[in-house]
Amino acid sequence: MKKSHIVIIVFIVVAIGVVISLLMNTSTYSNFAMASNNQGKDFHVIGKLDKSKPIIYDAKFNPNEFSFYMTDEKGEIKKVVYSGEKPQDFEKPAQLVVIGCMSGDSIFKAKSLLMQCPSKYNDKQKPQEYGKKEFDAVKM
Repeated sequence: MKKSHIVIIVFIVVAIGVVISLLMNTSTYSNFAMASNNQGKDFHVIGKLDKSKPIIYDAKFNPNEFSFYMTDEKGEIKKVVYSGEKPQDFEKPAQLVVIGCMSGDSIFKAKSLLMQCPSKYNDKQKPQEYGKKEFDAVKM
């Protein structure tokens, strides 16, 4: 067998392995109801922090876990347990995206957490413009 044939076979095997690994790790944007129906499968759930319920984080007891309640886009409220430390200014985001899977009927186990900064996407809080200014051309 020629060396070029061996290289081509190795390349094909690696390409098939990459395609299979990408297909196995895909997750989709969803809500808590769909995540409950497909337990064990990862989902991206978009929602808002429910500020009427407690945020539980004890850095001395377990610094790599905290829990909170989140309302998804359809209005369903679930407890989310995030396996990581509590992000700074967690109470301020306008929107959250939790990535993980359902554990039982009422707890969403988040592996990752994304937060949207409220002021960054708020058109009402744009900085005031300074107005147009004209500058003299510099002559050299």
